[in-house]
Amino acid sequence: MAATLTQRCWAAPPGVKLNPTPQTQTRNPKPKSVALPLSANSTCSLFSFTPPSPTFTKSSSSVRTAVAAVESDQLSSAEKQKPSKYYFVVANAKFMLDEEEHFQEQLFERLRLFKERNNEQDFWLVIEPKFLDKFPDITRRLGRPAVALVSTNGPWITFMKLRLDRVLSESFEAESLEEALACSPTNIEFKKPDKWVAPYPKYESEWWGPFLPPGSKEEAHV
Repeated sequence: MAATLTQRCWAAPPGVKLNPTPQTQTRNPKPKSVALPLSANSTCSLFSFTPPSPTFTKSSSSVRTAVAAVESDQLSSAEKQKPSKYYFVVANAKFMLDEEEHFQEQLFERLRLFKERNNEQDFWLVIEPKFLDKFPDITRRLGRPAVALVSTNGPWITFMKLRLDRVLSESFEAESLEEALACSPTNIEFKKPDKWVAPYPKYESEWWGPFLPPGSKEEAHV
């Protein structure tokens, strides 16, 4: 098929002269392949190509989503099942709640500091804690009823052990806070001393209330 090239579409390179072919030269000329450079100001668009967009099947996308969901569920389950570690010091209730000097002040000062910093409380007093059943060596040396200071902060419990001195210390793991702080219902009674000679006032009745586990039903009588 004959074709006529115009200057509007093609531009000859420098030094090359193109002679137009008369239309009457040949009826059916043999087609030739001519490679000519395009002019920079040519207005013809000879080629138009749009790369195909990648296609994804619905099934493969669904499989990937399902696998991601399973992995996420497995991670969440693993985090939920991981037990927490708790540390404690324990002694008989008379020593912890009625005799030990400055114990009350230390706990209230720590509670005040937590509130000022908007920290969640991480220490509690547990009367007759059930976790003591895991420590027969401790229970044999312990007067009853017993009171434990429990916390998730190991270094602080170590400090309190050195501060209180006459206490026993250990640690354990529990699946939940409720399990860690579980206790047996116990009534605690402290007799008032006939004569109080210390330079500081006697501990108030039930001062330990703010440090008991949530929902604790323990009672104390002075």
